[in-house]
Amino acid sequence: MEIRVLELLEGAKKARGLTVVIDVFRAFTTECYAFSEGALWSWPIARLEDAFALKKRYPDAVLLGERGGAKVDGCDLGNSPYDVTKTSFKGKAMIHSTSAGTQGIAAAAKAGAEEIVTGSLVNARAVAAYIRFRNPSVVSIVAMGKAGLTSTNEDLICARYIEALLKGEAYDIDGKIAWLRNHGAEQFFDPAQADIFPTEDYPLCVAHDRFNFVLRVCRDEEGRLMIRRADPPEWIERT
Repeated sequence: MEIRVLELLEGAKKARGLTVVIDVFRAFTTECYAFSEGALWSWPIARLEDAFALKKRYPDAVLLGERGGAKVDGCDLGNSPYDVTKTSFKGKAMIHSTSAGTQGIAAAAKAGAEEIVTGSLVNARAVAAYIRFRNPSVVSIVAMGKAGLTSTNEDLICARYIEALLKGEAYDIDGKIAWLRNHGAEQFFDPAQADIFPTEDYPLCVAHDRFNFVLRVCRDEEGRLMIRRADPPEWIERT
């Protein structure tokens, strides 16, 4: 198995094989919590105008929109996992547009990635187990960073953790998370940014391996990209 660790939108555009698109702060962490709360599926939408148009067609869907970290006016929620835990998602679809994670999915799909799953710390071990079960010849792990343009420590930590799990190598994930507190997560502890990055988000984002499911990208009947939860069959036993 060839494992390629890539970064940012440029990396997503080079994705090949089974591709993991990582966004720890906060898109795919948020989605994991929403799916754990009963969400049916998510439409990852790159352009906000497309997200609002889809909301008009499916008014009962929960629209999550973020740009620059902040909730977009007119959306039901922003990109906060803490807000998600206070919202009922049971039996509902999501429409999700963010400045990094959903952009990466669109870019990887356009690049011709054979299969796409999302990645975050909260389900990293499950992602690695799923990859081993699928046993692809090539794996592309894409750390999306800030707005898909600037490298971030949290996404690289997650990428290297998944890589280490796949290779059977030791990786001090708890130590890395402790280090991250003051090397990339400062926004969650800045009172001036509390309305955009609530402090409660941080422990939810770094609760590594909390969930044992993966989020797989597929397409709906109209050809739109869609994310669905895939619960473990026998592959979870191979961790």
